Amino acid sequence: MKPPESPPNAFHVMTDQFIFQSHSESDTQQLGERIGRAIATGLTIALDGQLGAGKTNLVRSICRGLDADADLVNSPTFVLMQTYADGRLPVFHFDAYRLGDVDEFLAIGAEEYLHDDGIVCLIEWADIVREVLPSDHLAIRIRHTGETSREFAMSGSGAASRAVVEAIAKG
Repeated sequence: MKPPESPPNAFHVMTDQFIFQSHSESDTQQLGERIGRAIATGLTIALDGQLGAGKTNLVRSICRGLDADADLVNSPTFVLMQTYADGRLPVFHFDAYRLGDVDEFLAIGAEEYLHDDGIVCLIEWADIVREVLPSDHLAIRIRHTGETSREFAMSGSGAASRAVVEAIAKG
């Protein structure tokens, strides 16, 4: 049976991935705010990219989109986790860079936050702990494309994360 035709000018995301080209810090901030506004319920966001790629800057902007005080956001590299509870949803911001393995991540109690649908978890250097991420999470890979430009490749692995990718892609 043939599926019904879409109305003219209907927008559809045909893939679970969206690529965003940022040409400035301002573009990156706008992207982060779009991501934050698109989050309706708890979600884990896995952030990966080289040192200086802009992971913490993106986290700051996502928090702004969640109506949290972005001025409080800083990299949790040495404390492993920061909490921002003043927005629409509480945010737990992890940095796995200094962890030796996934067991150290679990030892700080991170897993209980990852599966709570009332919490947004933002994990920098998520490749280190990928094996314990929820099956439904938003993965964001950041790649330097120039001195001030970046490429953000976003993909959803389940219904909630795909809905965020679709909302971001629609603008």
